[in-house]
Amino acid sequence: MITDMTVTMRDIFGERLQENVLLGPYTSARIGGPADYLLEVRSAQDLAQAAQQLWRAGLSFTILGGGSNVLVSDRGVRDLVILNRAKSVQFERGAQPFVNCESGAVISNVAHRAAGLGLSGLEWAATVPGTVGGAVYGNAGAFGGDMAGNLIRADILTPNGRAWRGPRELDYGYRSSALKQGGGKAVVLSAEMLLQTGNAAEVQARIREFTSQRKASQPPGASMGSMFKNPPGDFAGRLIEAAGLKGSRIGSAEISTVHGNFFLNTGDTRAEDVRALIDLAQRTVLEKLDVNLELEVELLGEW
Repeated sequence: MITDMTVTMRDIFGERLQENVLLGPYTSARIGGPADYLLEVRSAQDLAQAAQQLWRAGLSFTILGGGSNVLVSDRGVRDLVILNRAKSVQFERGAQPFVNCESGAVISNVAHRAAGLGLSGLEWAATVPGTVGGAVYGNAGAFGGDMAGNLIRADILTPNGRAWRGPRELDYGYRSSALKQGGGKAVVLSAEMLLQTGNAAEVQARIREFTSQRKASQPPGASMGSMFKNPPGDFAGRLIEAAGLKGSRIGSAEISTVHGNFFLNTGDTRAEDVRALIDLAQRTVLEKLDVNLELEVELLGEW
């Protein structure tokens, strides 16, 4: 059925607009129903222009980058999904090196490129899935580092205009930010991250060490990444294991036998089965251990 929204979308984006597109292939878990509309953008300027056009038309949208840390519902997403493929990366060397990345750049790739140039500071990000924009939005981190420790400033677009915002203005906390908690309309266009001059061989050695640790402790296969935030002073994976839930399955969704905070798609998994496992883990850990597990993964779409 052609709606007024469809007509408006087609008027704005023309042949670039895709309709009724399955989102599962665009997520790290390979799970999710269709988006009514999908638009791919290839630069920060293209992303900004699309967002501004949609806001002016009074239309909502969702931005999808690397597709990690999200669970898309089986029913899909009823508005426009912007697939962020803005990936320009520019390294600035000198007395104080830094890197400027568009928000669709994969942060692990940026970390590896920095290492190849003998620039340190992003080793923690070499095993982190997802994009720079997602890392800015959720204060991604690993191995003692996080975006709050590297970000110089981020180029943020809102309906009121475009402005650079630093870590203090983004109010970073553990896996959270003002962008994630505020619920307002905002788009991360790019980010500048602080680096240090180092030795390429040493930086690459640290990345190999982190990669080995990650492979030894986290399961392979399709997943969303860490399902829950670690509670203060504890670990979500330990709590799930202590509650006797490792290996639990609903349909083709499984709580990993390697790490309890990873929920795996073992084949043709439905989002509702993952959601049921989430509910099981939260309920059981609360009943047995009196701890509320807070989702790190975001639920997208119609639930």
